Amino acid sequence: MEIVTSVISSLLAEPCRLLFNSIDAKIRNYFNFKSNLKDLDKAVEGLIQRRDSINQDLEVAARAGLLPRPEIREWLRRVNKMEIEVNSMKTDMVGSCSFSFRWCQFKCCMLPERAQEYLFETKELIDACHFPAGVATENPFPVTVEYIPAPSIDDQETAAKNIAKIMDLLSNSEVKRIGVWGMGGVGKTTLVKNINNKLNDPSLLSESFSIIIWITVSNKSQETESELKRVQKQIAERLNLVLNEDSVEKRAITLHKRLKMEEKFLLILDDVWDPIDLDDLGIPQPEIHEGSKIMLTTRFSEVCGAMRTDVILKIEVLKEEEAWKLFCRSAGEVATQENVEPLAWAVARECGGLPLAINVVGACLRGKKIVELWEDALNMLRRSEPLIRGIEDKVYNPLKWSYDLLPSERIKSCFLFCCLFPEDYSIDVHRLVRYWSAEGLLELHHNYEEIMNRGMAIIECLKDSCLLEEDVKSTVKMHDVVRDVAVWISSSSNVELKSLVRSGIGLRRIRQDEILTLHRRVSFMCNEIYELPNAVTQCPSVSTLLLQGNRNLVRIPDEFLQSFLSLKILDLSGCRLVSLPLCLDQLVELRALLLDGCNHLQELPPLGGLAKLQVLDCSGTNITSLPEGMELLTSLRLLNLSYIKRLVTIPAGAMSRLCNLEYLNMRRNANEWDLRPKAREGLAPLEEIVFLERLAIWYVDLDSNLSNLETTDTLLNGIKKLKKFDISIGFYPRSIDMLEGHTQRRVILNGLRLSGEWIAWLFINSTSVHIYGCEGINYMFAKLGMNSGAVGCFDSLKTLDISHSMSSLKPSVGNAAQFDLLPNLEQLYLRDLDRLSCISEFSMHLGLRFAKLRFIRVERCPRMKYLLTLETAVPALEKLQEISISSCGEAAELFRCLVQDSVFPNLQTIRLSNCWKLETLCRGNGAYPRLKKVEVINCPLLKKLPRTVQNASTIQEE
Repeated sequence: MEIVTSVISSLLAEPCRLLFNSIDAKIRNYFNFKSNLKDLDKAVEGLIQRRDSINQDLEVAARAGLLPRPEIREWLRRVNKMEIEVNSMKTDMVGSCSFSFRWCQFKCCMLPERAQEYLFETKELIDACHFPAGVATENPFPVTVEYIPAPSIDDQETAAKNIAKIMDLLSNSEVKRIGVWGMGGVGKTTLVKNINNKLNDPSLLSESFSIIIWITVSNKSQETESELKRVQKQIAERLNLVLNEDSVEKRAITLHKRLKMEEKFLLILDDVWDPIDLDDLGIPQPEIHEGSKIMLTTRFSEVCGAMRTDVILKIEVLKEEEAWKLFCRSAGEVATQENVEPLAWAVARECGGLPLAINVVGACLRGKKIVELWEDALNMLRRSEPLIRGIEDKVYNPLKWSYDLLPSERIKSCFLFCCLFPEDYSIDVHRLVRYWSAEGLLELHHNYEEIMNRGMAIIECLKDSCLLEEDVKSTVKMHDVVRDVAVWISSSSNVELKSLVRSGIGLRRIRQDEILTLHRRVSFMCNEIYELPNAVTQCPSVSTLLLQGNRNLVRIPDEFLQSFLSLKILDLSGCRLVSLPLCLDQLVELRALLLDGCNHLQELPPLGGLAKLQVLDCSGTNITSLPEGMELLTSLRLLNLSYIKRLVTIPAGAMSRLCNLEYLNMRRNANEWDLRPKAREGLAPLEEIVFLERLAIWYVDLDSNLSNLETTDTLLNGIKKLKKFDISIGFYPRSIDMLEGHTQRRVILNGLRLSGEWIAWLFINSTSVHIYGCEGINYMFAKLGMNSGAVGCFDSLKTLDISHSMSSLKPSVGNAAQFDLLPNLEQLYLRDLDRLSCISEFSMHLGLRFAKLRFIRVERCPRMKYLLTLETAVPALEKLQEISISSCGEAAELFRCLVQDSVFPNLQTIRLSNCWKLETLCRGNGAYPRLKKVEVINCPLLKKLPRTVQNASTIQEE
């Protein structure tokens, strides 16, 4: 037994010793826990102080362009980890207080050990924080301006002006964000590279920025995160900064912290396709980081708006002389050789002033002395065929990106339609939208006004993308090279709406085999075609056929027209057609038939089979009556019968069945429409028109038979429901433009004797009233003032134009109005009023306060001494922006002030001409704080211009 006991004792001795030592250590750890915890807190506090000190040293080093050494980064990582773990342990202690037994176990077993380990590691980190080599590496601070290779554009006048504008903007402290936009290939990148390099000149702005960062964005990818990372990487590389973080957010924090160290930075974001959130990128907002600026280039004006640019500068194509110089530089001396130069000029013009195209085409022809090669190149450019080496890859494909990024296939199709017009053609926007609607590209269930609004929105989208350009009033253009790209796309085999474009190239005949079965759109417009194929060719897919502008075309063969039974659009306007084929009404899919300007066309064939026809334009034709079957065109939305000098017959009932008619133009045709309730022989009664259920837009000339109040009731009840109208009563004056697509409700009175009994309805329902050569104006205004209590104010009227009258505008009888009769008047035109001396009595009689008047124009009023009396110092014309006074020989002053001071807070433009006695605008102290432009011609007595301390820096031209 003793032996057994001895053996057992020996076997248990070592485990018991180890267990005892462990328990002893744990007991000692437990009793030393509070002490260790205090030591740990003290050690961690010292470690954090040391870390903060090193971080401060790193910030100083970063300003000098130095980066943390790798061992410093590792040490800081371990310190940050230690801080987190210690804080976590303390959180565990607090969170476990409610579990007493488990807390006791945890306290006895776990926490003391963790505290001991953290204490040892903390002391180790403190011992390791001595870095004899320093905390930062030898890394030079990036130069303020990094030179970027770019072709010089100093010899281009337009580019030099743009550079000067941008340099001025960069020095303007109020401008924080600058947007530079323009079509692809116009040279935006070259421009900003030149600006970047010019800032390297010490005499310029380099001292204003501590660093200038130029990067290429080109964010065409849909992967937003990867694009942001790529841009962040470019910025970091420019700053000699290493981004180790994976997430966009953490990289943004690092970049933001680094850029905040810069006193003032200029960030140039080149080729931005989609808006970029500066916060997502990590860029300090320039409005907060004082002195810093953002400049971006883009193809899309909406990107500039989305990125809240303060100033937007559009870069246009080169002028012809500049383009020629650039082309000669690219093509070399051969371009100026005698036998080549005329062709070289023509080739350069085909490039449309686009630097990218000029450089590519010029380089391709460099050194080519054979004339035939130049002739072939010119022919290819005119036919929009990219056979010149490099033009497809270097010019067409980059421009096609703008097309590819259009938001929908419908908008892409709308864009491609524009290439059907000839080069440099002014495209009427209303006609273009009607084409789109007839092709089904706009929602058919919308009314005419909504279709036009949608079409205008698409046009703005295309303009914002630099795929269309603003032209003269209500027209747009395609740049020649953009059109070439559109023709190239439309001609490719993978496009659904494949097009044949032969417009404006001088064609005299059409080959029978030229129109293929796969074509959907065909354009032969604006040629010299005199004969069409007299044979049936199967063209089942063609939906659009444009033949307008062929002035020698006198006949459409039946066989030719029968080839296009799927047509939706047929445009024959401006041709010399005498008649149309009888098979026209077999085009049962036709939506738009345009015959405007066919002034030799005397009659129309029956149209009753065109049940889907929506647009019929017969304006300017010589037809004498409406076509047979007109009453069956129940889908018709637009009917234009204007300027038809021989139209004398409109049968009763022909108009009343056009139940979907929304737009009707009857201006200047042979009919003298009057307001009598019963129709004259051969003429439909007016009620048929004014009570058409869906009619919303109406242009019409009426005769001057307004003696019967019953007649005006007919018209009044009809126009109340119209959204837009343009009604001329009496002879239509040539000096007033017909409004196409206007947003007004306009009435024109010409050569009438006016009276207050019937005139009120004009003012009530109109936004614009023009009184031209009428009598009884004074009496009319007197009656309006006397009856103001019963009639009320005319709050729709915004424009009032009175001209060619002996009226003095001084109502001699009656009481003044009880309130302002024209509270929303914005524009006032007074012209050729021989007896007008002042408009104060007129304004007082009608109670006019001119609270919203923005524009005043007075012309050829020889007796006018002053324009208006201002009775108080309160701004009586607080909205007034522009004054134009001309040929008023007796005018001595514009505003006769009854107080010492008068204020014109928003007046921006003053134009004065041929006012021989004009001495001052306003006697007393006039204030013009926002005045920008003053024009004075032949006003010899005017010695003092309205220039003050407030506007001295804003006046742009005198």
